[in-house]
Amino acid sequence: MSGTTRAHVRWKTVFGGAVATAILATAMTPTAYAAPAQSAARLLAGPTGWATQGGGTTGGGSASATTVTSASALVTAAAGTNPAVIRVSGSISCSEMLRVGSNKTIIGNPGATIIGCGLHVRRASNVIIQNLTFRDWDDDAISIEESTRVWIDHNTLSNGYDGAIDIKHASDYVTVSWNHIFNHDKAMLLGHSDNNGSKDTGHLRVTYHHNRLEGVQRNPRVRFGNPVHVYNNYFRANSGYGVASTENAGVLVEGNSFENVPDPFHRGEGSSDPGNLVARGNHLVGSGAGDQGGNVAGIPYSYSMDTASSVKSIVIAGAGAGKINP
Repeated sequence: MSGTTRAHVRWKTVFGGAVATAILATAMTPTAYAAPAQSAARLLAGPTGWATQGGGTTGGGSASATTVTSASALVTAAAGTNPAVIRVSGSISCSEMLRVGSNKTIIGNPGATIIGCGLHVRRASNVIIQNLTFRDWDDDAISIEESTRVWIDHNTLSNGYDGAIDIKHASDYVTVSWNHIFNHDKAMLLGHSDNNGSKDTGHLRVTYHHNRLEGVQRNPRVRFGNPVHVYNNYFRANSGYGVASTENAGVLVEGNSFENVPDPFHRGEGSSDPGNLVARGNHLVGSGAGDQGGNVAGIPYSYSMDTASSVKSIVIAGAGAGKINP
């Protein structure tokens, strides 16, 4: 990364009596908005965060790639549980959710766009979705239900009907990283209902990092998941609110950059009871102080964290489709 130096130190954190070890990366602001050199390396090395747990997330692995240019071809290639690497080329138009099976990598070639619908990961495991542009979807852009070990990375999402990236129905071990969401309303729901606690409790563990979230709310709106980890994201002019913790959730909000966000994070939302939220080390510019309280379970994985004051430039440079070399 041009003009950037890093120093790494070991550190430990304690939440609710648990101890987690992590890596803290101290970064100077880059002199130009060049894509971070880390981005391609992270693509090759795999995800950070919850998607590394439960056996890890590798998608289609080393399977030979298949290129698709239509919705029907994408559905056929993504069906079943055999490992597959599916490259999307050009623009695909569709009017209903496209189902994705287990052990799949769906990755966009430069400029790949899905218009009018989204991808539905349901009752699946070990799925990667990368480098795609979604717009004008009629349901959700990416919907994850009853699924585990999913990595949503380096996508651009705008101007849809419902959620951009919604994770529901006891899904678990998910990482949402380096995505750009804008010109939209409801960005990321985690847990669909206050009445699903019997199924969702102990699940819905998700990491959100290095996402660019502009003018959108639900970043995320969380029920039951604990711990949910929201770190090193860039929030700008968010409508409504930034992060909400409800229904016994435990959300760690750390090292993020909030710019012109009157309500960066809070507990409770609508008719949902307050959850737990711990906030630390966030960079607040023209933003409110937020509302926090309660305890959050320990983070079980190591992670590299940028200083909050550098997050804006790093995320603008690196988030969204087209910022990696697939």
